[in-house]
Amino acid sequence: MRYLILFLCFFSLPVFASGEYGIYRPDTYKYNQSDKEMTLFILDFSNSMTEFLDGESKVDLMLETMRQILPTISSNSLIGLRVYGHKMGFTPIDACRASTLLVPIARGNNYNIEGALLRTNPRGMTPITYSLKQAIKYDFMGFTGKKHIILLTDGGENCDESPCKFVMELIKIRKDVVIDVIAFNIDNEDDLAQLECTSLVTSGKFYTANTAAELANSLNNSINVHKEVDAKIIPNY
Repeated sequence: MRYLILFLCFFSLPVFASGEYGIYRPDTYKYNQSDKEMTLFILDFSNSMTEFLDGESKVDLMLETMRQILPTISSNSLIGLRVYGHKMGFTPIDACRASTLLVPIARGNNYNIEGALLRTNPRGMTPITYSLKQAIKYDFMGFTGKKHIILLTDGGENCDESPCKFVMELIKIRKDVVIDVIAFNIDNEDDLAQLECTSLVTSGKFYTANTAAELANSLNNSINVHKEVDAKIIPNY
């Protein structure tokens, strides 16, 4: 069996991919923007993000880091934004459903995400599991390919659910979701264990960040680890 290294020679030619989604060949390939990996940021706007760290609120540190990172992401990348904890609600049930897709996944969303973040304020609870459920059920609807979630939180789930248990059930039926978790200024061991499980079970990365620099490094690493390459090796039958 011979192997052929396919390179992207013309900007109009698609990138061929191999993996669990099959092998595409020139005679059968149809271009679809969702054949590439997409990234959804799920960011924490719970009330605890108003707490100060090194003289600045944690939410301001997160916003400044995102302002630095977003322009470095290619405008051709598929990215979106979901936030949680940005609303209180009239009841605890409402507060534990405070999760919103502010910027649907699309190309060229860099400035849309930045603008949405600047209009959002931290207020409520930390419905991590509900946010993951909503993202996987609705936010990726219509897309194929790898779904990459970057979840940033400064605390553990406090809405009587377990993100670890959820992803353990999820991987039984879905193999296309990878969750990276950034634990921002968290020292509770149980919370850290739950969050680490959430990432590792989905073959994602787990990061801890306790300073602005560590937060920036974690976000940069999470984005760069999942960048696609321009060439694949596929069998030539």
